[in-house]
Amino acid sequence: MSRVETIGDATLYLGDCREIQPTLGKVDAVVTDPPYGMTFQSNYRIDRYNPIENDDSDELLLWSCDLAVEHSKYIFCRWDNLTFVPKPNSFVTWVKNNWSMGDLEHEHARQTEGCLFYRGPGHFFPKKRPTDAVEVPRTGNGFHPTEKPIELMTVVVEWTAGLVLDPFMGSGTTGVACARLGRKFIGIEIDPGYFDIACRRIEQAQRQGDLLRDILPREKPEQKVLL
Repeated sequence: MSRVETIGDATLYLGDCREIQPTLGKVDAVVTDPPYGMTFQSNYRIDRYNPIENDDSDELLLWSCDLAVEHSKYIFCRWDNLTFVPKPNSFVTWVKNNWSMGDLEHEHARQTEGCLFYRGPGHFFPKKRPTDAVEVPRTGNGFHPTEKPIELMTVVVEWTAGLVLDPFMGSGTTGVACARLGRKFIGIEIDPGYFDIACRRIEQAQRQGDLLRDILPREKPEQKVLL
């Protein structure tokens, strides 16, 4: 039996997403950064970060692309994953303020990361039509080795509508973005350590959101003259 935590509008599951997701029913949107065959291990903080679960193949990336949604899916990946994933409606590029090492002699220094966009049957852009490039500085990866900036995930969540699912929640950044935006969120994480971090971060974001709603002045009703 998986552990379940309810924090405000967020429901968080500790366990394998392949077992938990089929019990949830259909969701409006998926925003996630799944394992996609990097076999990532932090070179600088090996004693602090564990290897990412299931990151030795692209199986879970393909699984994510196949999830049914009503509104949209945004799935982070590498550029070379495009050769085998289902064709997306757009390929969004995250431009960050650093670059990877890679092949120093025969490869351009990578300063971007990609995100697959798939529209659902009920898709619409909640605001104006966004561009396919987002420029946000990367984080210092204080909670997770492939941590995304809250500002980036906030932008992506705002492209979606309704209930957001992140089946690879990690340290909970997508959930923090949803809490800040007042959006309902379901997160799933298989690693107990990262799950506990996500719970703490999302709970803190929920409290901050409640505090802001309490201290911000409310608009006074305006009396209109009927002619």
